[in-house]
Amino acid sequence: MALAVPGAGGAEPATAAADSPALNARPGWAGTAAVAEATALEALRVPEELSARVPTEQRGAGRDDVRLLVSRGRAVTHHAFRELPEQLRAGDVLVVNTSMTLPAAVNGRVGGERVVVHFSTRGADGRWAVELRAPRGAGVTGPRPGGPAGAVVRLPGGRALVLEEPLGPAAGARLWWAQVQDRVPELLRRYGRPIRYGYTDRDQPLSAYRTVFAVDSPDGSGSAEMPSAARPFTVPLVAELVRRGVLFAPLSLHTGVASAEAHEPPYPERFAVPAATAWLVNAVRAAGSGRVVAVGTTAVRALESAAGADGVVRPAEGWTDLVVTPRRGVRVVDGLLTGLHEPQASHLLMLEAVAGREALRRGYEAALQERYLWHEFGDVHLILPDEERNAPDCFSNEW
Repeated sequence: MALAVPGAGGAEPATAAADSPALNARPGWAGTAAVAEATALEALRVPEELSARVPTEQRGAGRDDVRLLVSRGRAVTHHAFRELPEQLRAGDVLVVNTSMTLPAAVNGRVGGERVVVHFSTRGADGRWAVELRAPRGAGVTGPRPGGPAGAVVRLPGGRALVLEEPLGPAAGARLWWAQVQDRVPELLRRYGRPIRYGYTDRDQPLSAYRTVFAVDSPDGSGSAEMPSAARPFTVPLVAELVRRGVLFAPLSLHTGVASAEAHEPPYPERFAVPAATAWLVNAVRAAGSGRVVAVGTTAVRALESAAGADGVVRPAEGWTDLVVTPRRGVRVVDGLLTGLHEPQASHLLMLEAVAGREALRRGYEAALQERYLWHEFGDVHLILPDEERNAPDCFSNEW
């Protein structure tokens, strides 16, 4: 799989922090070079019936009524998500993404053609990265060629946007920069709905795509797609974790539009790691009193973007084009709670960086054998280090 990785060949991936002049420029495609790097699971095939088609509260007793696959090194065990407190210990830190999911899909027209606009990311210059999709009926969409430049997309309420240039290096890129007449947050609140993929059965309310950690941003920013690893958390479960001494550290990373058809790496995304989170993570690591467990790949991307080569996390805010791979490794994160990803998804390179190739393969084979459910409404996977095989101060979890 061709993967665009910043600073390929061992150089440091580029990250724009708050004091960087790069914040004044709009982000482009993640990375300046490409490397061929296959995931550990390229040959794996996930049966269609293992896609979670509706939220778990429509299948069972509540949001936390999902299964929890736990990988400790190469050992795999099976649990209910409600047993998460038993898998962690006092002093562990759960790093959570507080980004609010937006109703980012809006109907539109390009001339006589009906389209669905997916609003992905607000650029530093006020423009928005958007993807145009082709309606396929029953509320789902399919891929559509990008552009063309200068096309006017008519939106509800007499609004419009104008496509200007693609984000990617190719003219047929999925995402394009667009000028939008009105404030997009207000447009989305009035006319938008959550982005939906074809493996789901029907449209769901926006509340189904928001996590217990989500908070409103002052400027109306948020995620085009839900930071879904945190979806199973409930208020009672969070309270139980706190009672047991598990700590929570918030940060934000506003996710852009992912692709259901092509597994390219993520585009640059806005993130913020507050000073309190940086202090807590550094203190726990320095004391050796607990493990830093990211809730979701978005939390890994944000936290690792704020970490220096010395493994120290510093407060940071801006754009990140970091792609975490086994070659780059992780500097801060000891563990990861995440959903189950498609075998070709570039996210699996991050999981391999945290877990190791063989551990990841064994975990996914067990998930298939036990018929875990995939995607944002599905089951979850907790990756923890094999502490018998790794020194406590080891910065890399590659085996």
